[in-house]
Amino acid sequence: MDFVRLDRADTVVTATRSLSAGSDVERIATRSTIPSGHKIATQAMGVGDPVRKYAQIIGYASCEILPGDHVHTHNVEFRNTDTDYEFSTDLRDVAPATTQDYFMGYRRENGAVGTRNYIAIVTSVNCSATAARMIADHFTADVLAAYPNVDGVAAFVHGTGCGMADSGDGFEALQRVMWGYAKHPNHAGVLMVGLGCEMNQIDWLLEAYGLKQSETFQTMNIQKVAGLRQTVELGIAKIKAMLPIANQARREKCPASHLMVALQCGGSDAWSGVTANPALGYACDLLTAQGATGVLAETPEIYGAEHLLTRRAATPAEGERLVGLIKWWEDYTARNKGSMDNNPSPGNKAGGLTTILEKSLGAAAKGGTSPLTGVYKYAEPVRSRGFTFMDSPGYDPASVTGQIAGGCNLVCFTTGRGSAFGSKPAPTIKVATNSEMAKRMSEDMDIDAGEILSKGVSVEDKGREIYNMFLRVASGEVTKSEAQGLGDYEFVPWQIGAVM
Repeated sequence: MDFVRLDRADTVVTATRSLSAGSDVERIATRSTIPSGHKIATQAMGVGDPVRKYAQIIGYASCEILPGDHVHTHNVEFRNTDTDYEFSTDLRDVAPATTQDYFMGYRRENGAVGTRNYIAIVTSVNCSATAARMIADHFTADVLAAYPNVDGVAAFVHGTGCGMADSGDGFEALQRVMWGYAKHPNHAGVLMVGLGCEMNQIDWLLEAYGLKQSETFQTMNIQKVAGLRQTVELGIAKIKAMLPIANQARREKCPASHLMVALQCGGSDAWSGVTANPALGYACDLLTAQGATGVLAETPEIYGAEHLLTRRAATPAEGERLVGLIKWWEDYTARNKGSMDNNPSPGNKAGGLTTILEKSLGAAAKGGTSPLTGVYKYAEPVRSRGFTFMDSPGYDPASVTGQIAGGCNLVCFTTGRGSAFGSKPAPTIKVATNSEMAKRMSEDMDIDAGEILSKGVSVEDKGREIYNMFLRVASGEVTKSEAQGLGDYEFVPWQIGAVM
């Protein structure tokens, strides 16, 4: 198979391998070399004519395009979408699963269930980042060997927390991230560390969210403790006291309905929307059937596909919320003299993606076919079950940070160009879109969805494989990113607003 046609209405097909000029594609001779994953015109298009893939418009011809031409950034232009939205017109019933699935998780006192058992050090401001890292560094593998049920001590540090307004989008988003990590079900204990004079005061967070200090939830700041050295020493002592308590946790049988999976993609290529993302979408539908939750994010990367999601909104109000996010992003990028077509990245384009519209249509496939039950702010607690959406930037670390803060206890990350992403406290499962990259980066990829093309595996079978891995990883199986120690530097709260 030299090419893939996704829909009869499409004006392009996609090359499955590099094709030389004169190769036969649907009885059309290619007019130049076509790289693997790139598009070939199947019909003539005049200037301004729509270019279609997935039976949707992905751009407009910027010059005359002839059958057999390579179709990419040199002859396709992006235009902002102008969509008449429909709401709740494409709702499909979710049939409950015929059997209840289970995983071995950590039940918490508040009823939440974790897939890992960490102690977290959460910083309020960049000024306490070094102290937090020094505290965490004390707890080496040798020190933790006495506590086999504790997965580690992780420091969540960031570059903000001061020089910001004490209200508004940026401040509220950071506070939601801190609250989400403080209460995350994958944390058995939490130590919050601040400087003392920062804008993002820990005491304000405690008051706003009703957090109470306890044996396993402690706070401190450098100025009150009297300096860095004493802060590190006191922090180490506090965590030493938490470890025996955290080590008492035991995995037990829990319904799959307690899973909340962050649906992510990064380093995408043209096959993302053909193999890995639809397979992850099928896995998301399997989660939904179990009463579990999938959380799609990256608002700029559903731009141009959001009309497909509004049709799946469980209520018109949820659809309107999604449209509101799109309009906010259009205004946000315009104010900052940017474009919603800032994506695809150079790597995405090398992999065959031409416009954000094409990328978004493939990315939205991660959400499967179930109704959209909830639309959430960045890092807001996800309360509804089923397929949901969270506002976030397309920058993977910032996006995943919000999803984990919202309650995700697993992350599934599809990639075509390759990624070395990992996360804590929720482990990341990485899914390759093509078999060549899966083989080349075998130490990083957990699943090869490229087998949908290379071996004829069905999207449904690959989706079932992904879903089954959710259950195993949630039960303690180590992912490739965990095995390599990733996750300590991928905590990146989204910075919104002026730095002052």
